[in-house]
Amino acid sequence: MTRRWLAGLALVLGAATSVLAVVVAVREFPRGLFLLGLVLVAGVSAWYAVVRRGVARVAGLAVAAAALGGALVLVVTRGTPLADALVVAGVVATVGAARAAIHVHVDLPRAPAPRHPVLFFNPRSGGGKAERFRLADEAAHRGIEPIELRPGDDLETLVRGAVERGADGLAMAGGDGSQAIVAAVAAACGLPYACVPAGTRNHFALDLGVDRDDVVGALDAFVDGGERRVDLAEVNGRVFVNNVSLGLYAQAVQRAGYRDAKLRTLLDTVPDVLGPDVTEPDMRWRGPGGHEHRGGAAVLVSNNRYRLGRAVGSGTRPRIDDGLLGITVVGRPTGAGADGSSSQRPWREWSAPTFDVEADHPLPAGIDGEKVVLEPPLHFHIRPGVLQVRVARRHPGASPSAMVPEGMFAGLAELARIALGRDQTPAGSTPRR
Repeated sequence: MTRRWLAGLALVLGAATSVLAVVVAVREFPRGLFLLGLVLVAGVSAWYAVVRRGVARVAGLAVAAAALGGALVLVVTRGTPLADALVVAGVVATVGAARAAIHVHVDLPRAPAPRHPVLFFNPRSGGGKAERFRLADEAAHRGIEPIELRPGDDLETLVRGAVERGADGLAMAGGDGSQAIVAAVAAACGLPYACVPAGTRNHFALDLGVDRDDVVGALDAFVDGGERRVDLAEVNGRVFVNNVSLGLYAQAVQRAGYRDAKLRTLLDTVPDVLGPDVTEPDMRWRGPGGHEHRGGAAVLVSNNRYRLGRAVGSGTRPRIDDGLLGITVVGRPTGAGADGSSSQRPWREWSAPTFDVEADHPLPAGIDGEKVVLEPPLHFHIRPGVLQVRVARRHPGASPSAMVPEGMFAGLAELARIALGRDQTPAGSTPRR
């Protein structure tokens, strides 16, 4: 019933906010047009500054700041500041109600608890979450053997050693790079796997439906948890659970100091990749139509497709059992090449079971956030349904975007169905209301 009320509230708030926004825009013409122009100038100037250094960057930032200041003056001096504030508040409230209404909690099929589960934990991950939450003690209390990953230890060797000693369930508390290693062994040995969100961002846990704020509760996956099967992906034989990045982000990850100042390092890398006088990396790949393309300021290959640019569920994967790689290429728009290569748009996104990248030299890459250098050719492929994942019963059991439709109109239709009590659920699951 709560979801129905929230869906109805989102629809009502959205309609009221839209009407108010139209009224304000009509009453304030042409000031609203000037405001939009200033915002666009600020955005263009900020981008100009990001891809350059020195005096050009300072000039771009100055113009962006001046444009934003002008926009702020227009907002403050307009005759209806209260109406503007109501529009902003209405948008925020509408999105919040929609997120809460579409939030899904599924009951996964029950699975028998393993008799000798083992938890591997990195005490340094996530700022020391394992120690802060006393994971070793909590695991032992649940009959799970804790094994600490110490400096110099090889995680894969530890995991395979535990399997040889009789471990019949494998859990990892650490970053996504470590999760990939344990998940790969679990899949190879046909053992259940549990993801404990003790890393920094825990993207894999989020898309598996693990509550990232309940670190200790994730251990209950091996007590009375439900089970789902998900995909793993590989590049040149190395398993990854989230994504492999080439280009901009990969170059930032390679730089010294990235771990201590990620945003600053990433911004400092942009001019080297997207600057006006920079040649894009010599990568060759084929798009969904089979045409060969070159370059790409950033290439992201993910274990299932990410949802990008949405108000609800952006940056997550609606499914992680679709059996397809997600492929996103960002670069400058180009015309057809003299060698017969096809023209390409600045942004391309598609799905495929395999993807290949050719190059004449080794390529820096970020695999689940870890820096590596890959020898070409790069061969990506998906491994459908190879991982048996256990999730605690009180955790969501599905990605935040699992029930979020594509597009505004589809989202409105889904909210209407929820408000009328006719909403859908993910295949093979039952929503817990």
